[in-house]
Amino acid sequence: MADEQEPIEQETEEVLPQRQNYSDEDKYRIFDREFMPHINSMYNFGFRLTMDEDEANDLVQDTYLKAFRFINSFETGTNAKAWLFRILKNSFINDYRKKTKEPNKVDYQEIEQYYDSEESAGTEQTTDLRSETVQELLGDEIARALNQLPVDFRTVIILCDVEGFTYEEMAKILDIPIGTVRSRLHRARMLLKDKLKTYAASMGYNTEEALPE
Repeated sequence: MADEQEPIEQETEEVLPQRQNYSDEDKYRIFDREFMPHINSMYNFGFRLTMDEDEANDLVQDTYLKAFRFINSFETGTNAKAWLFRILKNSFINDYRKKTKEPNKVDYQEIEQYYDSEESAGTEQTTDLRSETVQELLGDEIARALNQLPVDFRTVIILCDVEGFTYEEMAKILDIPIGTVRSRLHRARMLLKDKLKTYAASMGYNTEEALPE
């Protein structure tokens, strides 16, 4: 059992490299003022990853327990939300994806190869979920289409287009280079656009205008 738990603590400590010396009063103040305001975003992120309400709640609870446990490694005034998201992401990878045989990882590799040739041919613009046109036209269908994406692609769209993280913040949260963030986000948006086109066309919208290339 110890061998299985060790990577979780190691990854969490990587998130929290610098140690402070907070008093108990400071710890509770930081937890309440800097961590708790993000709990709704944390739940939404956890639910998008697990697709299960109970597992999302467990994941958020585990994240906040770890956040308090390692609070001396959090520097006040820095991006608490990104710090928490990375802990949640690490917990998800270690505790939840291990329970499956990672079918989404296989999907990711296959889709990445599929889009490699298209991406190398040019740098076409892809759909940003923050676009008012897309949000007004598609509404809840975006959420349904997003839920159908492999978790690797779903995650980058949530972090960028829903939560508004920068590429640099996403790279830290996901432990990948910025270039990989950009390419994965491009592919994720392409996949999402393909799913949304079908819905938009069924509603009578001109998909070339609603979801530009």
